[in-house]
Formats: sequence, structure tokens, C-alpha cells
Amino acid sequence: MTDPAIPEPEHRGGLSRRGMLGLVGAAGAVVGAGAGVAGGVVAARSASATTADAASVHPFFGEHQSGITTPVQDHLHFASFDMMARTTREDLISLLQDWSYAASRMTQGLDVSASGAVGGSPEAPPDDTGEALGLPAASLTITFGFGPTLFDGDAGDRYGIAARRPPELERLPPFLGEDLDPDASGGDLCIQACADDPQVAVHAIRNLSRIAFGRARIRWSQLGFGRTSKTTSAQATPRNLFGFKDGSANILADDAAALDSSVWVSAADQPSWMSGGSYLVARKIAMLIESWDRVRLSEQQNIVGRDKAAGAPLSGGDEFSRPDLEKTDAAGAAAIPARSHVRLAHSDSNGGVQILRRGYNFVDGNNDLGRLDAGLFFLSFQRSPAQFVTLQRSLSTDAMNEYIRHVGTGIWAVPPGASEGSYVGAGLFS
Repeated sequence: MTDPAIPEPEHRGGLSRRGMLGLVGAAGAVVGAGAGVAGGVVAARSASATTADAASVHPFFGEHQSGITTPVQDHLHFASFDMMARTTREDLISLLQDWSYAASRMTQGLDVSASGAVGGSPEAPPDDTGEALGLPAASLTITFGFGPTLFDGDAGDRYGIAARRPPELERLPPFLGEDLDPDASGGDLCIQACADDPQVAVHAIRNLSRIAFGRARIRWSQLGFGRTSKTTSAQATPRNLFGFKDGSANILADDAAALDSSVWVSAADQPSWMSGGSYLVARKIAMLIESWDRVRLSEQQNIVGRDKAAGAPLSGGDEFSRPDLEKTDAAGAAAIPARSHVRLAHSDSNGGVQILRRGYNFVDGNNDLGRLDAGLFFLSFQRSPAQFVTLQRSLSTDAMNEYIRHVGTGIWAVPPGASEGSYVGAGLFS
């Protein structure tokens, strides 16, 4: 496969010197500054791309970052990073440039650099780890976010950007039912890598972590499988680990009005560098699987507010029928119970508030009691963090809270997409 016209970062061709050192830093070796940076033929996936492979490619550059309204892929690798001590503003900028350059290649099905996994010197560690050789792009999207602590952490205004911090980018307030692990929460930066092949998603985070060596380190990460929402009408509604269809009422990519009002930061919002971006909330929600599995079907349906088989609201209709929150049964009781998840989360119960969800199931083995360490890795994008806060507070009386625990959390400002030849977040520093 020949190398398409991948724009190079403004600071230099290909990866910066710091980024190249990061590729080999963990191995304790140093490659010359020019190694693997030149353009040309890439030792990448295969000699020719099939039509199916080409259809699985999403552009990295554009008005908005991909991985938000993109059709939700089947697999996720999410990682939160902290900047290293004594790093400078220039380190942060070069990291974002290097990440953007590598991401623009990997989302096209290419290695992180022109020499890649097998095209460099045999006497030096490869630029690319190589586990994605022979695999297509698999709909890979890579989305970057900036956490509150990047702007003003314990060490103060490390990078001279505190004055440009979005006013709404604050740590989320405490909510009922939380048992948060600080080691699985927060972070200066985040990367969401989604793909239809789990190895492609893992490859992306693995290589971006190597590039960050000496500038940033992973704080925590999460693998996800089996999407729990959809973003296009062509996608079937998936099921979560409680066995219910999830995301039936999600905002869809073709609903421009809903996206503009509920997902994208507008030019009228502050700060201006966030225009076209969004805010990402991540919540790791442990499900008490064994307890749920002993609940009667009728009670499960009352807790969720939907029919388990068809996904229809208990007020009637089909999966996509609007829940009738006023409907009662023959005895005068609400058809959709007052403490059901559907009622409490619905926009009609929250002043019209909507969010765009991109959640994933996770199973991290078993805990010390032999129970599944499993649940939902909830991801949502919204124009303002206040939208999520409103919904989460509304869910304080949710009957489902008996069967779930929020154990991890984070919030990040997601800048708009990068223009060709630039990098994600460039507006923050201009």
C-alpha cells in the first residue's frame, strides 16, 4: 500500500525528535532523529486495499473529531494520561502534534511512521509495534480530550493555559451511589480509540503511549467490547450486560438540530477555541451481575421501564415509540414506574436535556469473591457538562441503583477536529 498524503505536523516532518525517542524509550535505545521520518512507501498492512477496507476508514482531520458521531464500533480501548513532572508548554504542544500525526496515519490503516514496524534499521527498535500488520483500519477512530488538571493542577498553571480553561470544565460533583477509585478516575489527557477489531484499538493506544514516553504516562485505561448504544439509524440497538436494549433514544448522527443544540459547542459559547468541540464524560459502572440475575423478569422490566424482548417502553408501542409518562394501567398506577430508569433518564423528565452516548460493556475477570468484575463503561458527549450533571442527579432515585456502583469517573474537554497540516488542540495555544 502506498502512503496517502498524510499531512505532516507544522513543527517538522513526521514525529518530533521527542516523539521518536519515545518510540524506543521503553526499550532503552535511541534512534537517530531522522530515522523513520521521511515519507515514501510504507511497510504497512498489505499490497492492495480492498473496497471493504477502504470503506472502514474514517478521516482524522475535519470540523469535528471522529469517534463522536461516527457509527459506534464494536471495541474500545480508552486511556487516561497524566503529564510528567517538569514538562513544559513546548512538551505538551509537541506531544499533541506527534499524537495527531500518528493518529492520522493509524486511522488510515498505516503504521505510526513511514518506516513503521519493519521498514527501519534492523539494528534499532521498530517505530511501530507491529501487531496490526496485515489488518485493515477497521473503522478506527482516535479522539483526544483535555482534563481540568491540565489547565490548573496541583502544580499550578504548568503550561500557561489556565486563563483559557473552559469555565464549565470542572471536576464532576459527587453523586449518590458512588464508590470511586481515584486510580481509575480523572487525568490530564484522554484518548478514546474505537475500532471493529480489538487488536487495532489496542495497537493505537499502545503506540500513542510509546510516543508519549518522557512527556506523559498512562494513569488508567479500560477495554470495552459490545457497544451499548448506536449513533446511526442503520445500526441495530445493542444490549447491555443486564440483557436489555440500550440507547434506543440516543441522539443520531443525522439529527443535525439535536447535535447543534446538545452535543457541539457553538461559536457563541466560551472559550472560542472549543467551538466545534464537545465535553466527554466517562463513568465506569460496575454491575452486580449475580444479584441482577436472581431478579424476576417482571421486576427487571419495571426497573428498566422497557420490555426485555422488544425494547418497547412499558407504555406500549415498539422499541422506538416515545415513552408515554402519563399513561396508567387499569389500577391507576403509572405504566412506566416512577423509579424506572427510562422515566428518570428521559428528556421529558429533565427539561429536554439530551446527551449522545457511546458506551461499552466490559468484563475484567472475576473479583476476590468469584463474581464477575463486569459492567458498563459509560461514555457521553454533550455541549455542556451541566447536561450530564442534570441527568445523573435525576437518576439518584433510580431503582437500578441497587444493582450498580459507579467506581470510576472523568471529564475532558474535547477540542474540535484538526485541519490538515495542524494538530488537535492547536486553537488552545494560538
